[in-house]
Amino acid sequence: MSPAPPPKRHPYDQWSPDARALDLVGDKWTLLIVRDLVSGPRRFVELQRTLPGISTEQLRSRLNRMVADGLLTRQRYREVPPRVDYELTERARDLIPVLAALARWGYEWSWTEPRRGEAIDIGAVFRLAPGLLTVPKSLKGTLALTVLQRSKDGEDRHYLITIKRGEVTLEEREEADASAQISGTERAWIDALVPEGTRKGLEISGDAKITDAVLDGLTPTVTRAVAAA
Repeated sequence: MSPAPPPKRHPYDQWSPDARALDLVGDKWTLLIVRDLVSGPRRFVELQRTLPGISTEQLRSRLNRMVADGLLTRQRYREVPPRVDYELTERARDLIPVLAALARWGYEWSWTEPRRGEAIDIGAVFRLAPGLLTVPKSLKGTLALTVLQRSKDGEDRHYLITIKRGEVTLEEREEADASAQISGTERAWIDALVPEGTRKGLEISGDAKITDAVLDGLTPTVTRAVAAA
C-alpha cells in the first residue's frame, strides 16, 4: 500500500472513502492537472499554457501539494535554464477512469457550445480519450489528430492516439505514418464535438473503424444539457 499522505490544510475530517479521496483531489485545478498530464510529463510553463486562469503561485502550490500527496513525481534536469518535469504516478493514473466518468456526466448534463469567456483547448477533450474510449481488443492502430491554427503566429497542435489490445494511449506529437488522420480548425472540432454536431468541417482519412471509434467515443450521444439550460 502507498504511504498515507501528509495532512492537508483543510481536510474534510470524515472517515469515509469518498471524503478521503476528496482530501487528495478535491481542490480546484487538481483533477485538471491530472488530465493534462495523461499524455506524458510536462514542464511548469507547459501546464501554465494548458491551464489558462491559474496563477503562477496557485500552480506552484498545487503541484507541490500533489507531489507531497504522491500524485506526481518531480524530475529536475541539470540544464540552463533549469528544467523540471512533472509526471503522474500510478496513484494518479488510477484517476483516469474517474475523469472519464466525470466527463460522461458533463456530456449529459452540462455540455453545450462554448460559453462566452471560456478558454478553448481541443486537446483538453483529447486527453480524456484513454478513459472515455471503449474499443474492442481486435481493433488496433494509430490515429493522428491535428488542430489547425489559422493565425500566422499560431502552431498546429498534434496528438497521437494508439489503440492496442483494447487499451488507448495518447501522446502529443506528430505522426506521418498513422493508420488514420483527422484534422480541422478549432471551429471544425467544436462543431464535431458539441451535441448534435457535424463532422463536415473535419478532414478524415485512413482506417474508418479507428476514426469512427474515436469520434464516437469523444462525442456525446445523449445529452440533457441543452434541455436543462
